[in-house]
Order: sequence, then structure tokens, then C-alpha cells
Amino acid sequence: MPDPRSTSPAVRVVVAVLLIAPFAVYLAVPSYARVKPRLAGFPFFYWWQLVWVILTALFIGIAYLLTRRGGR
Repeated sequence: MPDPRSTSPAVRVVVAVLLIAPFAVYLAVPSYARVKPRLAGFPFFYWWQLVWVILTALFIGIAYLLTRRGGR
């Protein structure tokens, strides 16, 4: 396992933003608690959450790769 202190501060900031951003979006429920616009018949609330589940997985994967690469 790489030493976390070996990554640069800029990489740590990017990783922190990647990991915190989804939580901020999920906690902002009033901004997406609505029905329209619909996508394939699904209300906005549902497809917006689904998009963010996928984006969260991507963000975590990118954060993982950034931290692993920083230790090599």
C-alpha cells in the first residue's frame, strides 16, 4: 500500500473533491425533488439519482487510481 504522504497536495485536493462532490449533490434534495423533465418516462428525481450513482462510482474509481498512481 502506498504511503498517503507521498501524493502531492494537489492530488489530495482533487481526490477530496471527487469524494465529497457526490455527497453535496445527494444532500441538495430540494434542487432535484421534482417530476419534470422526464427521461424515458421516469421523473427527474429518479433518473437524476441514477445518473449520480453512476457518476459516484466513476469519481471513486478515479480517486482510487489517483491515489494508487501517486504512490508508485
